[in-house]
Amino acid sequence: MENLLRPLIVVGGSVVLTLVIGWATDLLLRKADERHHETPLWGLLRRGRIPYQLVLLAALLRGSYDEAELLESRAEGIGRTLTLVLIGSTAWLVIRIAAAIVETSYSRYASARAHRDPARVRRVRTQVTLIMRVVSAIVGVVAAASMLLTFPAFRAAGASLLASAGILGIVAGVAAQSTLSNMFAGFQIAFGDMVRIGDTVVVDGEWGTVEEITLTYLTVHTWDERRITMPVSYFTSKPFENWSRGTPQMTGIVFWHLDHTAPVEAMRDKLRDILRECPAWDGRAYNLCVTDTTPNTIQVRALVTAKDADDIWTVRVAVREQMVRWLADEHPYALPRVNTADAILPPSSGNGHNPSPDGVPLQQRRYHSSGRPER
Repeated sequence: MENLLRPLIVVGGSVVLTLVIGWATDLLLRKADERHHETPLWGLLRRGRIPYQLVLLAALLRGSYDEAELLESRAEGIGRTLTLVLIGSTAWLVIRIAAAIVETSYSRYASARAHRDPARVRRVRTQVTLIMRVVSAIVGVVAAASMLLTFPAFRAAGASLLASAGILGIVAGVAAQSTLSNMFAGFQIAFGDMVRIGDTVVVDGEWGTVEEITLTYLTVHTWDERRITMPVSYFTSKPFENWSRGTPQMTGIVFWHLDHTAPVEAMRDKLRDILRECPAWDGRAYNLCVTDTTPNTIQVRALVTAKDADDIWTVRVAVREQMVRWLADEHPYALPRVNTADAILPPSSGNGHNPSPDGVPLQQRRYHSSGRPER
């Protein structure tokens, strides 16, 4: 009877004690979260209740297993298994606690500076993300090494492994040169403030927003819902456009190629009216001028402003569309067209009229919409 009750008491008691302690701890964290709404720390710590209970259960079973006298022939294997579970769950719990602390610190910083300095908030967010990845990697490596050291064979081979660590390190460094360069580039991006999560960038002619930054790669979410994954070393070795660097305010331009008779002054007034009705225009500045001329057309440029990259795109397309529609409705002669009429000759008499091959003054000649002269 004792051989049956002892294992039940040891194992069952460990499970029950783990559940009770886990429930009590979760209850305390829940009450603390309700009392302190200004910090999300206590609510984030509740995410670690599962690894916390695993640590408790593994520790209790590992400490009391010898008293249970259960499967004594396999005691060594079961004990090592419990030790591995204890190490793994401890590493899991440490990562969850570190994540809760880091995320709480970032939330406080972001809430205090979100409106005053959004660029710095994005920078801190990028750094925090990479720091958490590094912490997770370090904890994982330490946990894996601790698990390996529980096996006697690995402890015996430790001396020889350490003796050859220098050569293996050189070989691994040469083999993983690109990986290591990307990793160091990731640190350079995080703490050099080159690009941050949420920045609007243009890389290889693609416009998008930085969605994720890791130690080895960076993901850009394009405007057409595509994801471009690039090595982080690209951003440390090649030029790229970062539209979110500094202030988010932007200036955009719109070009038209028009006929030489285009009403430039009327276009300036129309541009003003279009911008006043466009919510995306920030009201800072606008301008319209002729920037170039060719034998057939003139180039008209409109300059507009907006508070960020998204709004400048909206303002540009609105101005381009509405101006073309207005010209087509009110001033169709201003649109570019192919001129097939004869050249106007210099005056040969004092009557002010230029002769033409058919005897009709060219100033009085009428033209079809296709550009061909009427007879």
